[in-house]
Amino acid sequence: MPRKSTRLTFAVLATGAGVFSMLQSLVAPALPTVQHALHTSQSTATWVMTAYLLSASVFTPILGRAGDLTGKKRTLVAVLLAVLAGCLLAALAPNIGVLIIARVVQGIGGALFPLSFGIIRDEFNPAEVSGSISNLSAVIAAGGGVGIVAAGPIVSALDYRWLFWIPVGVVAATVLIAARYVPESPKRAGGSVSWLGAGLLSAWLVALLLPLSQAGQWGWGSARVLGLFGTAVVLFAVWLLTESRSATPLIDLRVMRLPAVRTTNTAALLFGAGMYAIWSFLPGFVQTPASAGYGFGATVTESGLLMLPMLIAMFLSGVIGGRLEHRVGARTQLTAGAALGALACGFLTLWHGQQWQIGVVAGLFGLGIGLAFASMANLIVGSVPPEQTGAATGMNANIRTIGGSIGAALTSVLVTGRLQPSGLPYASGYTHAWALLALFCLTAAGAALLVPVRRASQAAGPVTERPAAAPVRVR
Repeated sequence: MPRKSTRLTFAVLATGAGVFSMLQSLVAPALPTVQHALHTSQSTATWVMTAYLLSASVFTPILGRAGDLTGKKRTLVAVLLAVLAGCLLAALAPNIGVLIIARVVQGIGGALFPLSFGIIRDEFNPAEVSGSISNLSAVIAAGGGVGIVAAGPIVSALDYRWLFWIPVGVVAATVLIAARYVPESPKRAGGSVSWLGAGLLSAWLVALLLPLSQAGQWGWGSARVLGLFGTAVVLFAVWLLTESRSATPLIDLRVMRLPAVRTTNTAALLFGAGMYAIWSFLPGFVQTPASAGYGFGATVTESGLLMLPMLIAMFLSGVIGGRLEHRVGARTQLTAGAALGALACGFLTLWHGQQWQIGVVAGLFGLGIGLAFASMANLIVGSVPPEQTGAATGMNANIRTIGGSIGAALTSVLVTGRLQPSGLPYASGYTHAWALLALFCLTAAGAALLVPVRRASQAAGPVTERPAAAPVRVR
């Protein structure tokens, strides 16, 4: 039963998670400005995004597990302080090296997602859990859209440093309110953090994501890329062996093998590939000069406004989805969300010559993102024991990020693999990429159909048993 205002608790969680989500996309449109202002190269400037991605991938499951063990509120406040420090350091960064370090510190905020879901599960009435998770997922999804839309006006009116100064004020207030009003859950997982497991998890994630994000510059056949991929495979195998034999694993592999968790994570991997690639490449498409045979020569601000339908749609669908889940089920919502993503990419493949068509695509994909984010979180939270909520939702977020890295890397290959004499990509590169993303989302919808439906007795509240002792019953 809740012990303090759940509305205030939700507002704190939504603010923290929303700001972190915004920081994911806020910097991307401003990278050329950052590169010029700090007198660095394009390849070095891309590390502003890469460092953030790698840091979030490492810290999200580890600190999610730490919250399960030591207290979610305590960990939440510590993570918010890290995000605050990272934003302050980025706003004051005198050179690109300090900015990259600041982005690593900001990446610690990835743990806000699993911690927030865990706090909702622990502190809210069972009847409120599903809707609150859906609403929080809508805020997280919308945060990424806000970053894309707001980056241009902020940089144009102020300076790129205000991309970090604004979050400094918001996060500072959030820390104070969280420390005072968010209750500390009495629920704790047994054991301790498996530092060997944490180290191996960090190592194989970095070895996988680093070449995916840098292969366009290093070359897919380069020794660095192939060597890191091989290292990732070996480290992943060692991590699986270590975790399976550990008495207190960082990630309980028995939980990850639950049918609902396994199929939801598969859908997250595939849908993430489509979602992050659209976020990364659609603004560039509309900013391309019309002389290339496509594009609209839009400014950063104008391209952000063309993405506004996505922002509105994913927030509304996430909120509405929470109210529909008890009627249609989370599996149906995940399937519908992925199918809408496939429809949007298919539409974009065939029709992209008018700005209104881009707006329609953005809106359709936004509807899909809102439904998918809400349903994935609810499927994971409703299928794992309470003491595994942080680790399991953290891994789901990580798997979505891995999918996003794969999708963005493959899209980059198709778009930039063959260039016009002017140095701009051919239109065919984009259309082939949109078709690939449609296939990713369609396959994600197929994976969602395989998510088992929980019995009515289970739908009333989260699973509390250890999976080894009492497996989740599905039909």
